[in-house]
Amino acid sequence: MPAQLIDGVQLSQQLRAEIAERAARLTAAGQQPGLAVILVGEDQASQVYVRNKVKACGDVGFESRLEKYDADLSEADLLARIAALNEDPAIHGILVQMPLPKHISPNKVIEAIATSKDVDGYSVLSAGELVANLPGFRPCTPYGCMKLIESTGYDLRGKHAVVIGRSNTVGKPMALLLLQANATVTICHSATPDLGYHTRQADVIVAAVGRRNTVTADMVKPGAIVIDVGMNRDDNGKLCGDVDTAAVAEVASHITPVPGGVGPMTITMLLMNTVESAERVLGKQQERLAPAAGMVPAPGIA
Repeated sequence: MPAQLIDGVQLSQQLRAEIAERAARLTAAGQQPGLAVILVGEDQASQVYVRNKVKACGDVGFESRLEKYDADLSEADLLARIAALNEDPAIHGILVQMPLPKHISPNKVIEAIATSKDVDGYSVLSAGELVANLPGFRPCTPYGCMKLIESTGYDLRGKHAVVIGRSNTVGKPMALLLLQANATVTICHSATPDLGYHTRQADVIVAAVGRRNTVTADMVKPGAIVIDVGMNRDDNGKLCGDVDTAAVAEVASHITPVPGGVGPMTITMLLMNTVESAERVLGKQQERLAPAAGMVPAPGIA
């Protein structure tokens, strides 16, 4: 029986409806979620991504603040702008669109964002919170992958998950999130000598290497869940992932399509992190007021 497609578009719509409800409650309480998006330069792909993020904010009732700068903006000026946004109470999340011009250090920029507003979850402190299983912001793509797996009703406890890829933005945090769900996790990468040996033992495969047909049908255990994070182009220029989807779908129980799987979830989880940030701020405000005024945090907010 062919695998069931995990529809990232449909799940994203469901989650955005929930986010919009949470944002409406926050706005009514005087804490409208706010996301600042900074774009430096004229990269065409970045402009598309930023436009989609700003539109998504408006759709769920957030304040979105788009700040566009010429490519010759100095690193010092960018860091100063981030510092100002860190202190802005109307902003709950800060996102600097990558890539940046070569004269600006992405690491310096990421680390300049306050951890409380690091809704991309990329900073060293955010990574440390994830490692230590502390409350923090999870990187958006792995967070979305977890929601996709969760939507199947599959219990990860005690299952074997194989993550293909070890990037700081997807592979490593993906493995940590799977560990938090009590899966047994193997990380494979370019130096792994026999990738198929590991994937054939996996109950869940997450492919995130950016190379076509990395996962083929003979590498998949019957009934496995396959999450395809890859974004590539085939010989005809058609969008495809890291998985040979048509063939693997004959073996797996569930699989994400490309497009329409992981992609729609990434911006959605950015929105989720931003609304969570605003909820934390309001919760802290209510905690400060509660002893003096006998207030208790509003249900579903704190």
